[in-house]
This record gives sequence, C-alpha cells and structure tokens, in this order.
Amino acid sequence: MGVRVRDIMTRKVLTVDMDRSLNDVRRVFERAPFHHLVVIEDGQLVGLVSDRDVFREISPFVGTPTERSCDAFTLRKHVHQIMTRRPATCAPDEEASAACRMMLDKRISCLPVVDKAGRCVGIVTIRDVAHWALREIESLESLPPAELLPEETGEPTPAIE
Repeated sequence: MGVRVRDIMTRKVLTVDMDRSLNDVRRVFERAPFHHLVVIEDGQLVGLVSDRDVFREISPFVGTPTERSCDAFTLRKHVHQIMTRRPATCAPDEEASAACRMMLDKRISCLPVVDKAGRCVGIVTIRDVAHWALREIESLESLPPAELLPEETGEPTPAIE
C-alpha cells in the first residue's frame, strides 16, 4: 500500500465563515505562513479562499492617500462573494499520488481533505507535496549505489543496431 493523503497533509487547518469581511481575511493572510483558508458553514466545507482571491478583490488604493470610499468598500465585501464554491477535495485514505495528479490536472495548488461526514480534516498543498517529494528523494540518495549487472560494461549500448 502506497503513501496516503493523511501521510502528507497538513492537519492544522484554519477556517473562516462565509460572512467574514475581506478586511478580516486580509489581516489573517498578512501574518500567516499559508495561502488558503477553508470556508466552513455548519461544520461543513462550503468553499475555499486564497490570498490571491482576496488581494485581487481589494482595491490597490486602500491605505494610500488616494483612497476613495469605493476603494474602502472593497474591504467590506464578504468571503462568500469571492470564494471558490464546491472546491475539488480528496479523502484522507486516498493515494497521495492521486491527489497530486488531481492538483496538476485541475491546475490548483491545494485540496481540502474531507472525511466521509463532509468535515474538513486537513489540507494538501503544493508545499506538502514538495516536502513529500524531498523526503522520497533524500531516502533514495541515502541508498548504497546499485551494483553493476555483469553484462554492464560502462560503455553505451546501441538501442538499435
């Protein structure tokens, strides 16, 4: 049996409810070492919001001398107005390679990990996948060099003669 999502996922997931303002979420992202928040309603995953989603919605003039009331209004938008609804997810028992394939195929950088009851129990990000890949590479590098097979001479062998 291979590596499972539960073996590589981040278990500590910060969540936010749908009615939080973008100003609140912006403050979280400004001091957080991660890029995604899971949106929860009644204990169930309902969406996903990234720092890019938030910063794309907030006016670049907020906090500058040229800020106008319409710029400040962007801070009062709610998470549910910009979140990704029904994001792709995976299960803790799913093979990690299948989750990685899904992320590549869908061109996404994270997958919330959801149990059978629909509760978010973790998240798999590109960073988690990179950590997993690094551990795998390092474990291969620590193996002793393979012995040459008797027929190997060190000379290139023509593929077609």
